[in-house]
Amino acid sequence: MTVFYELFDRHAHGEGLKAHATHYCPGCGHGLAHRYLADAIEALGIQDRTVAVSPVGCAVFLHYYFDVGNTQAAHGRAPAVAIGHKLANPDSVVISYQGDGDLASIGLAEIMHAAQMGLPISVIFINNANYAMTGGQMAPTTLMGMTTTTTPAGRTDFFGQPMKVAELMATLDGPVYVERVALYDNKQRMKAKKAIEKALRLQVEHKGFSFVEVLSECPVQLKLDPVASQTWVKDNMVPVFPLGVKKDTSKACEPRDWHKPSYDPELLLAKVGAHNEVPTRHAAAFPTHLDAHDVALKLAGAGGDGAQTAALLLTRAAINEGFDSTHIPSYGPESRGGTSYADVHIAADEVLSPSAPNPHILLAFNSPSLHKFGPKVRPGGVVLFDSTVVESEPEYAEGVRAYGVPFGQIALDLGAKVVKNIVALGALQAATGLFPADTFKVALEQALHDKCSMIPVNLQAFAAGADAVKAQLG
Repeated sequence: MTVFYELFDRHAHGEGLKAHATHYCPGCGHGLAHRYLADAIEALGIQDRTVAVSPVGCAVFLHYYFDVGNTQAAHGRAPAVAIGHKLANPDSVVISYQGDGDLASIGLAEIMHAAQMGLPISVIFINNANYAMTGGQMAPTTLMGMTTTTTPAGRTDFFGQPMKVAELMATLDGPVYVERVALYDNKQRMKAKKAIEKALRLQVEHKGFSFVEVLSECPVQLKLDPVASQTWVKDNMVPVFPLGVKKDTSKACEPRDWHKPSYDPELLLAKVGAHNEVPTRHAAAFPTHLDAHDVALKLAGAGGDGAQTAALLLTRAAINEGFDSTHIPSYGPESRGGTSYADVHIAADEVLSPSAPNPHILLAFNSPSLHKFGPKVRPGGVVLFDSTVVESEPEYAEGVRAYGVPFGQIALDLGAKVVKNIVALGALQAATGLFPADTFKVALEQALHDKCSMIPVNLQAFAAGADAVKAQLG
């Protein structure tokens, strides 16, 4: 079995001559880089444990050709995904294969921190001095004076100097091997082949992080034929990006036992402070009066309103009752006065999607949240809002029941402004009957087990919120 697939499905659905050819343009350096990477995988005998991570750009198509484990990452995030693979399966050989627009621009933070961690992963960095796939825009590695679609008059000092990524990597403590190679003649190609194999071998030997930058031709964006583009790389790129080893401490590195994950459930539960004690359940059944299978809630407010904490308490309460539950936070840019929210799902069996664009229940702590999400509550749903700060209501769907409760004022009257989110949970319980009151009280006591002195005022707040709704119900 070869490292390359026998047929490439990308072309003509794997039929005819195109099934044996890559999509890369004539003279493109990706083809050679792929060849040398495949040779290294085969020479080291690691095909069955190799995971290749490729993000967007020309690099993304690597998975069409390599018969190894493949993961596509979001733009620039390949190093972060590679770290995840390596930590989850330390015996895997993980390769992050990225272009210059991807790695050196949006992905710069990811590659810097991945390199500094020093985990044994291998990065192959293809530098063709432009955003090739998306039309030839200026990249961080674009040369001074070089014309691109976004620098039609040439790159000037205004755009800064080209970024020398290999040199940048070599300044970090984490990497053990950094080299820049090229592809413009046979001598340089053999050096590239050896460098790529070395980068993988150091990972196989558990020595550390390796980084190989490959100066690559892009004839289409250079508007040159393949031979002329090779000369262009030699004459123009090499003076700016000198070839050679930038760092190599691999000989002094002893093989290390890197992180070994544990899949022991008991150990994992102990790490997060979980236990085997089954909490007392107070709900007789799933709240089918709200939905037969899955109740969606949205809790929204400004930073400091406690919407996220209330959402976590709801999730904990649901899990205590033996149901599946998810909590997904979404933090807005505003620290005060705007809206951030949390989506909560409570399912009888399994939550299929954590998002709640059209919730059954909305808990709104301020006016922007009520006006943004109130109209999206499902027909027949329930809205609760803080009448302390909300002066007007939006139009709701048919059958929506809305309750204005002064969460903030009730909390102030109790002498603890921070418990207004617990006032809101009490109001929610009384208005919806989602769970019995005792379900919420148990979740509160669990959350405050290290702050026992806060339990009484929180229980008072919960009761006061419930009483406020009961007074409206009559």
